[in-house]
Amino acid sequence: MTERATVNVHRRGGAATIELSRPDSMNAWNKQLGLDLRAAVEEVAADDAVRAVCITGSGRGFSSGADLKDLGDEELTPEGRPDVQRALMERYHPIITGVRAMPKPVVAAVNGPAVGIGLSLALAADLVVAKESAYFLLAFVNIGLAPDGGSSLFVPERVGFTRAAEMAMLGERIGARQAAEWGLINRAVADDEFQTEVDALMDRLAAGATAAHAGIKRQLNAWLFTGMDDQLALEAGVQRDMTHSEDFVEGVTAFLQKRPAQFQGR
Repeated sequence: MTERATVNVHRRGGAATIELSRPDSMNAWNKQLGLDLRAAVEEVAADDAVRAVCITGSGRGFSSGADLKDLGDEELTPEGRPDVQRALMERYHPIITGVRAMPKPVVAAVNGPAVGIGLSLALAADLVVAKESAYFLLAFVNIGLAPDGGSSLFVPERVGFTRAAEMAMLGERIGARQAAEWGLINRAVADDEFQTEVDALMDRLAAGATAAHAGIKRQLNAWLFTGMDDQLALEAGVQRDMTHSEDFVEGVTAFLQKRPAQFQGR
């Protein structure tokens, strides 16, 4: 096992599991988690002994998204707002593109809520398996932001415009069973069978035709995600604009104060 401050890498035969490890915050993303997760993705991608990769969360959640309590860790723009664009471009986008470009299959084992960029991370994987008790939430709009981390690309590619617009604009939870019915994820599994299902899937992939898996990813990426870099850059630019809105300030303040946001549309 490789241990970092916020991410662990477990190895079992040809399978490696990247475990987000901030359980007290439901594995919310702060600066350190971004650095650790990028290092973990690069580690398993470069290791030829690893033939399949699983990404999961410790504790009760997969990931609750960005840690709004730690926004002060980010560098600030000249206007005094968190420089989200820079954080996305320099720290988070290499994680997402690293998962997609990795020449081996990646499974997201969603053991609990996958929210915001946590959902983006799950959907960057090739296969998504979730506990029936888990849910998926594009929560960005609830704090005055637009989707990022690639979710403006991954969600409509999986479920189409109609459902993507609903998820992004309404910011409502989608249960695992519904997510599987929509095609957002591959499988929703009973909670008490989840780990057995994940282990069996990882064993199958790790024992499979690794070169063929890499070729399949190249084909799917070429057909569906040739514009991913441009879309990620667009997301970062839009998010920069959103963080300079009054609605963003109100959304974060309301979240921290645990009250409904009162948006003014500016």
